[in-house]
Amino acid sequence: MAVLLALASSLLWGWSDFLGGTLSRRVPAATVVALSQAVALLSLVPLVLLLGDRPDSLLPGLAAGLAGAVGLGAFYAALASGTMGVVAPLAATGATLPVVFGLVRGEDPALLQAAGIVLALLGVVLASGPELSGGATLRPLLLAAVAACGFGTVMILVAEGSQGPSGAVLTTMLALRLTEVGAVAPIALRRGLGEWRPVWPLLVVVGLVDVSANVCFAYASRSGLLSVVAVLGSLYPVVTVLLARQLHGERLARVQVLGVIGTLGGVALIAGA
Repeated sequence: MAVLLALASSLLWGWSDFLGGTLSRRVPAATVVALSQAVALLSLVPLVLLLGDRPDSLLPGLAAGLAGAVGLGAFYAALASGTMGVVAPLAATGATLPVVFGLVRGEDPALLQAAGIVLALLGVVLASGPELSGGATLRPLLLAAVAACGFGTVMILVAEGSQGPSGAVLTTMLALRLTEVGAVAPIALRRGLGEWRPVWPLLVVVGLVDVSANVCFAYASRSGLLSVVAVLGSLYPVVTVLLARQLHGERLARVQVLGVIGTLGGVALIAGA
């Protein structure tokens, strides 16, 4: 079940990131983050009132919100100024942080799982090959690196806050969204929201899909090894890359295709262990 939930989170994150990056080409990235996360926050309030638990899970959730606000802002800005098929895999390298955290904490993946982790992470790096080799502006690469650190930190904190009763997951998600909205909304208002009204339905979709991905990952981390589910939850670039190729006409170099195949091979090893 943990494997399926983690893969579901990747699928959902891939869609939300594609839509969020696309919207960031029309309205400011801070606006996309602030409004989409406000939608996510509002969707969580009634659920927490009914099913929430463990107020002590607020602290990791609040910290995750700060990391997530930085990560999402940098990520959407990178998607808006760079190639989606390169930026998304770079940001996904943040999965190395929870992998290391899990191993240091004493997790011991099976041999096939360990091989799958290495293969999947290597595939993500290979998918970034063309832009890393030169001929590209530095800004989207730096932004993607910041996003990677933010996303990896969020995974660790969400996993920590979601342990215990089932309701802790929703409480952690609510705290995360409260901090994200509180951190990004003033920036969005100061810079101007832009022409967001024509695209508000998509902003709603981004928020709902993103929070669903977070919930799937949180439940996956409760029943599986963080060092494993973090990698499976970070394969969303495959979805983003394919959507960008089909809908935006972005072309992938051979090494990027090899990287996508590598990530899929890693998933197969992890799932089969």
